[in-house]
Amino acid sequence: MARVRLSVAERREDLLRAAVEQIEARGVTAVRISDVASALGVSNALVLYHFSTKEQLVAAAFSHAAESDLARLRQLLGRRSTAVRRLRAAVRWYAPTGQAKGWRLWIEGWAASLRDPELRAVAASLDREWKAALARVIAEGVAAGEFRCPDPTAAAWRLTAFLDGLAVQTTAYAGSLSRATLLRWADAALARELGLPEESPGETTPSGVREAVGVREESGVGVREEAEARAAVGAREAVAAREEDPALDRAGADEPPGP
Repeated sequence: MARVRLSVAERREDLLRAAVEQIEARGVTAVRISDVASALGVSNALVLYHFSTKEQLVAAAFSHAAESDLARLRQLLGRRSTAVRRLRAAVRWYAPTGQAKGWRLWIEGWAASLRDPELRAVAASLDREWKAALARVIAEGVAAGEFRCPDPTAAAWRLTAFLDGLAVQTTAYAGSLSRATLLRWADAALARELGLPEESPGETTPSGVREAVGVREESGVGVREEAEARAAVGAREAVAAREEDPALDRAGADEPPGP
C-alpha cells in the first residue's frame, strides 16, 4: 500500500495537533519532542525540522489551538442578530462548561509564559484579539441602542477575567459547580456589564418574556392573553438561543441542580 505523501503545511498541521494533545495530557513542562514524534510515528528529527526547539513547538501549538477558538468566536459574533444575542451565545460558548476547547492548554500556557518570553508574546497577542472582538460587539450594541455601556473595552476585560477565573477554578477542582450554575453566572455577568436586568436564582422566565408581560399588564390584557404571550415569547427565545448555539440543546441535560 502506497504511503500518502503529506505537504509541508499538512505535516505541520499534524504536528501541531499532536503537540496540543500531548501538552494537554502531560503539561508544558513534562512534554518532550519525542512524545509528539511517537504520537505520530515519526522521528524526532522531523519534528525539529519544522520546530527547531521545544519552546517554538509549544508556542506554535498554543497559537494553533487558540486561533481555532478565535475563529469560532468570530463566527458567533459575526452572525446577523442583535448584539445581546451574539454576546450571550459567545459567553455561553466560552464559559468553562461550553464547547471552547483547550482550557487546560490555556492554563498551562499562562503558567509557562511566566518563564517563556516567546510563549508570553503569543498568549498576550491572542488575549488582546479576544477582548477586542468582544469590545467591538459591545460597542455595536451601544450604538444600536440595545443597552448602555460607558466603556466597552473595560467591560470586555472584566467579562473575560471573570470567565477565565471560573475556568481556572473548575479545571483545578472538577465537579465543584454544576453546568447550570456556571451558565447562570455567565449570563448574570454579561447582564451586569450591559446594564440589563438579571434574573433571580430561581427564575426561569427570559427577560424578553418579562418585558412582554409587563406591557400587557399595563395595557390591561387578561390572564389568558398574558399566558399566551409568555408561551409564544418563550418559544421564540428558546429557538433563537439554540439557533445561535446548538450546544444549548444539551445544556444542563445531564447536570445535577446548581447549589
